[in-house]
Amino acid sequence: MRGLHPNHRIALVAGGLFLFDQLSKLAVVNGMGMELNAEREMVPGFFRLVHWANTGAAWSMFRGSNTPLALLALLAMVTLVWKRHHFEAHRPGGQLALGMILGGIAGNLLDRIRVGHVTDLFYFYVECRGATFGTPEMEAGFPAFNIADSGICVGVGILFLLYLRQQPSPVPSGA
Repeated sequence: MRGLHPNHRIALVAGGLFLFDQLSKLAVVNGMGMELNAEREMVPGFFRLVHWANTGAAWSMFRGSNTPLALLALLAMVTLVWKRHHFEAHRPGGQLALGMILGGIAGNLLDRIRVGHVTDLFYFYVECRGATFGTPEMEAGFPAFNIADSGICVGVGILFLLYLRQQPSPVPSGA
């Protein structure tokens, strides 16, 4: 990616993540023939491939708010592109982070527009046998997610690390 303009690097990462997200959803939904709300145990007691609809945001917050969340996603994308200079876009790490965030937002936005919800695919959990809550078995799981969600979270994490590594601005004398 050397020799590419920073904006082109951001677009390349965003496009790659977007494509990976959409292809993973296509593979699970169409390639594996998983209907909506279907689950397939991959690692018993730990991981399932799922085809779950999420009309909300992270952890299904604001469930049923697909249209407002789609508009918010579009606004977020426009704002990130417009204000990219505030997000380390001149540095390779910032370009990677912005590309991942934009690609993730775009992947989930296309889902919202195309099928009316975000398609979640990955569900990690643990089974708690003999739980004290009165049930013979209980399951504790991390909310289902997809590649787009991962891109957004990792991109935000990278930006956070970049900001932590910044040198503090010198305090002007006499201040």
